[in-house]
Amino acid sequence: MMPALHIMPTPIAGLHLIRREPAEDSRGYFERIFCEETLRELLSGKRIVQINHSFTHTKGAMRGMHFQYPPYTEIKIVSCLRGKVFDVAVDLRRGSSTFLHWHGEVLSQDNHNAFVIPEGCAHGFQTLTEDCAMLYLHTAAYHPDAEGGIHPLDTRVGIDWPLPVTELSRHDAAQTLLKKTFTGVRL
Repeated sequence: MMPALHIMPTPIAGLHLIRREPAEDSRGYFERIFCEETLRELLSGKRIVQINHSFTHTKGAMRGMHFQYPPYTEIKIVSCLRGKVFDVAVDLRRGSSTFLHWHGEVLSQDNHNAFVIPEGCAHGFQTLTEDCAMLYLHTAAYHPDAEGGIHPLDTRVGIDWPLPVTELSRHDAAQTLLKKTFTGVRL
């Protein structure tokens, strides 16, 4: 059996969960992480141009909430290859019916799930176990001048993180809270 990718929508337009179906035998398993043909529609004709990897030692640590402003907005495909995380996307798209709504999913080495995060959404996660490895596929290269972020504990968004925060980088902790005048990212 060839490994499959099953795509499921979420309550936020353009945000999808991918459930990978590995082919297993006595040796272990083989799984498809990415297939341009299967994911073409979700990528809106864009190509994967950068692949990143992160490793987080501590349970309860947070990374995020990050995004890029135009013209460097990006679609991300995020997978957890080791451990377990609570992965979250926040809709920051101006005019979206789900503006400032968030959706989270557990991604783990055991459930074989991935998140497709559309342009204009902030992304971050909290580790639910120690020693978590994440793989990120991006449709745009990182541009420091286009970097944006929101504070992961911003009460205007109100993400229901599952654990107390054990670690947050200085960079992420320094993200300002959204002002009432924030009307979103124009794509």
